[in-house]
Amino acid sequence: SKSILHIKRPDLHDGMFIAGCSASNKEYMVGVDAEEVWYADFKNHKGVVTLPKFADPFSFPEFYEVAEASQEVCKQNLATLDRASKYPPVKLAPAVSWTLSEVTSKTVKNRLICHVSGFFPAPVSVYWTRNEQNVTEGTSINTPYPSKDGTFTQISTLKFTPQQGDIYSCTVQHPALEQPLTRVWDVQQDQPGIGPAVFCGLGLTVGLLGVATGTFFLIKGNECS
Repeated sequence: SKSILHIKRPDLHDGMFIAGCSASNKEYMVGVDAEEVWYADFKNHKGVVTLPKFADPFSFPEFYEVAEASQEVCKQNLATLDRASKYPPVKLAPAVSWTLSEVTSKTVKNRLICHVSGFFPAPVSVYWTRNEQNVTEGTSINTPYPSKDGTFTQISTLKFTPQQGDIYSCTVQHPALEQPLTRVWDVQQDQPGIGPAVFCGLGLTVGLLGVATGTFFLIKGNECS
């Protein structure tokens, strides 16, 4: 069950409050102009501000208490819907795409971003591996964010330092998928080729030969005269 409240004024910004729940998950978040700015971390019992560091400081006093209270209402609504519903809910499978931030270097921290979109209902589960070994350190995932078409989007990020030969994967699980969806990324670092060096060396050799040949005929011409 999910409740979405839009607050929109044409001369200001588009605000959004989302309260959701299921048999195993809770969600409460605040968004502005299609960006998440605050969400309730129910596992650690606190609110989390997701504004970037350069944004003006902003607080959400007592929002976490409001989020906890909203879950009781959500559970009651969910139970009512379950009793009234005669058909299973519609399920839409997610699409997954990759993004790599910045340059690839053995000494520079990078981020692999697994972008999951177009799914319903929320949320999805995302798992990371490095060389077929599960990875949890350096991973994060945002709360599901609704799109205008009624589907949801989630973004999971892995912070890592690329090493030649490493293979990373992002695996997504969702009730609409018959089997988990996995995307694989192989670290590739271009090695400098020898073509330009060989070409320049060959050009220099031919040039020197040309100078030597010209000098020889110049000397012979002087002798003949």
